[in-house]
Amino acid sequence: MLETRGLTVRFGGHVAVDGVSCRFEAGTLTAIVGPNGAGKTTFFNLVSGQLPATAGSVLLQGEDITALSAPLRTRRGLGRAFQLTQLFPQLSVQENVRLAVQSREQGRGRAGLGLFGVWSDWREWIDEARQLLEQVQLGGKADAIAASLPHGDQRKLEVALLMALQPRVYMFDEPTAGMSLDDAPVVLDLIRALKTRSDCCVLLVEHKMDVVRELADRIVVLHHGAKVADGEPAAVIASAVVQQAYLGVFETPAEEAAHA
Repeated sequence: MLETRGLTVRFGGHVAVDGVSCRFEAGTLTAIVGPNGAGKTTFFNLVSGQLPATAGSVLLQGEDITALSAPLRTRRGLGRAFQLTQLFPQLSVQENVRLAVQSREQGRGRAGLGLFGVWSDWREWIDEARQLLEQVQLGGKADAIAASLPHGDQRKLEVALLMALQPRVYMFDEPTAGMSLDDAPVVLDLIRALKTRSDCCVLLVEHKMDVVRELADRIVVLHHGAKVADGEPAAVIASAVVQQAYLGVFETPAEEAAHA
């Protein structure tokens, strides 16, 4: 579904992401983990097009999309939720989602022509928006202004926007950050449902290892921008390289061999 080949970005003399190659299959959830400053969000920015790569490539369903802008990657099927919510703050909750649905359909060339067609499409977009809001438990707040929502509800609204785009790749960057214990399960249940679908894959940046253990089919570990571990959750979490990275005491494989 998604592949990166030698993906790299440099800022002056600093290599923030260093030659990361990964394949992400449909029907799976991959957690991208690592200590602060490991390059996780930067890697997401390279994949979704917020940052241009210094070297390497990004392929979506076999198509090289490295040269495409972030909006064009979204139209190709890359959906991204951010650490900080990205909403239309002065519009209603329902209008936020309706615009996402409308954008998707117009991007596919499916918007109706003529007065009746436009009205019919408008009703369908609103109906879909309401259904999505029910899924994220915001149905009762459809008319509220997005900026007035508490932080947890804003995170749920952003998930609804992402679902409205119907991407092939869902990218969540710390989706439960700042959420209450009551709100977080709603988002996690939605992510859990998405990963069971055979037509998409999910990438998740998350610091909470209990969430990673529960949801991930696979874990990729970044440290100083490089991929240092990749595999099944139990094996990766138990590995020395991950323990050292999270404790802040890290050795390269060569150093480990020298000390063995």
